[in-house]
Amino acid sequence: MSDPKSAIDSEAVREKVREGYGRIAGGAGSCCGPAPTCCGSAPAASADLAKHIGYSAEELAALPEGANMGLSCGNPNALAALQPGEVVLDLGAGGGFDVFIAAQKVGATGRAIGVDMTPEMLAKARKNLATYRERTGLENVEFRLGEIEHLPVADASVDVVISNCVINLSPDKPQVWREIARVLKPGGRVAVSDLALLKPLPAAVAEMVEALVGCVAGAVLVPETEGMAKEAGLVEIETKARSAYIDGMVDWQDPLYQKIVGELPAGAKPSDYITSLEITARKAGANCCGSECCG
Repeated sequence: MSDPKSAIDSEAVREKVREGYGRIAGGAGSCCGPAPTCCGSAPAASADLAKHIGYSAEELAALPEGANMGLSCGNPNALAALQPGEVVLDLGAGGGFDVFIAAQKVGATGRAIGVDMTPEMLAKARKNLATYRERTGLENVEFRLGEIEHLPVADASVDVVISNCVINLSPDKPQVWREIARVLKPGGRVAVSDLALLKPLPAAVAEMVEALVGCVAGAVLVPETEGMAKEAGLVEIETKARSAYIDGMVDWQDPLYQKIVGELPAGAKPSDYITSLEITARKAGANCCGSECCG
């Protein structure tokens, strides 16, 4: 039997996140203050952040204006090695940043689907569709309103799931990983960039609402992330920590990260605790033998 209090707490977390990202989509700039975005740079530095974490100048130049909102902590598109004709699903699509990049990689015979629970973000992403179609001539993108714990996507219908700095915000991460496994086709793959912990955060940081919405307090330890993916039935799970990405975020003097620094032990820095984690995995299927994929 489910715990009613737990359900209420989970919904409270979702509402805080929804409200925070709704303010960003509306042009307020920040979920927790007047200047920066939630997961890293100020809007003016969004392109610098994207280049720092591996996006090419060509990819950024092709994006509709406003799609890059500085909310990245990695480059799942690079990890995914997308191929023409594939169906790719982005969890927490925001303004469409990774969706539009993925859609160009899968081409006219493929499809890119973005899911986001914030209506304001979805409206922003859909508004960007016209510019994307005009620049590329492609009609291969759609955005759906929904929670990543309950994806509005059919079973076994997706070749690749990507996500960028979003899963850590979920109050029910095991359910997110189960949903990823559900929507993937047999042999389908996952490529996620997310924030994770190298060691537990000081209590004062973990209790900060700003840190929760800013993608920090909701993060879990790296082994926990690996365990959730495995429990969901995924195989070939690999993780790689990119702590330098966190140092890059702090270099832009984001007030949230500076506030976190103030709560850390003397001499410590955020990247001692927090890392950008690259996660790749597969769903066992026709090309898999037992618990391991054969290719």
